[in-house]
Amino acid sequence: MQQFKKVFITGGAGFIGSHMAHHLLDNFQGQVTVYDNFCSGFKNYLEPHLNNPRLQIVTGDMLDFASLKSASVGHDFIFHFAANPDIAKSMTQTDLDLKQTVLATFNLLESMRLNGIKQIAYASGSGVYGDVGLTETAESFGPLMPISMYGASKLGAEGIISAFCHMFDMQAWIYRFANVVGKRQTHGVGFEFMKKLRKNPQILDILGNGTQSKSYIHVSDILHAMFFVIGKTQNKVNIFNVATDDYLTVNEIAKIVIQKMGLKDVKYNYAGGDRGWKGDVPIVRFNLDKIHQLGWQAKYSSEMAINLAVSEMLTEPPR
Repeated sequence: MQQFKKVFITGGAGFIGSHMAHHLLDNFQGQVTVYDNFCSGFKNYLEPHLNNPRLQIVTGDMLDFASLKSASVGHDFIFHFAANPDIAKSMTQTDLDLKQTVLATFNLLESMRLNGIKQIAYASGSGVYGDVGLTETAESFGPLMPISMYGASKLGAEGIISAFCHMFDMQAWIYRFANVVGKRQTHGVGFEFMKKLRKNPQILDILGNGTQSKSYIHVSDILHAMFFVIGKTQNKVNIFNVATDDYLTVNEIAKIVIQKMGLKDVKYNYAGGDRGWKGDVPIVRFNLDKIHQLGWQAKYSSEMAINLAVSEMLTEPPR
């Protein structure tokens, strides 16, 4: 099993990255470096470890190659979470994902090459598969034709990672996640519904028609899957779907949020159409045979994950 003596986490002050930092500091004895530009992450996400001598926090941008290369010296494993979290934002900033995901990933891999770091775990997503309706996509599904800049950039980063692994004797674990939910969430449908209902408890604006249907996975299941797969696989490039076996609609999430917030008689105001925005994939279905055959399964269903995540977010200060 991987020892994780000195780990470097990009986006380590963000939603998933901060959970990874906590997990490593709580369960391993090695050093942890968080590298984040704090555009969507927060230093207090790393409480109560801020004074932990095994934690180093570096404020830096993935596009600042000199800073990235310097900060990553001496590490033996990389967890790469840094990316643009706002999928719809690329409608107005068309080069955002190119810079924050593709170029950032290249900079990271080039830093790894120069610093002699050989292993990386990368957070990809279902957006790489494109809009294929009810088709259950396995990791071998193709052709991959993303419909958003976010999905395209994730796929591009996967390709660059694979190339570096084959050319420079590196090893990678690539995870195509479902929609991740939980404490310290910074975006997502449940998070947005809570924000809207805090402003106006009588009316809930819903993008699309509410029938969009996807898998929602709790962040604790994500962490378990990542370490489980690393411990069980040793290929040069290891790609796995990570999701639940069930799906929730946007309407079902709205009902859970309203119930958890103790609200009644909330009127739904639909924007209309079959999806939330251009580039949104309204129906996502995963084939999970590969990771199930390895022996992993999500602890929480999509419904359980959303219920738990909303309860967790209700205990946090509103953002």
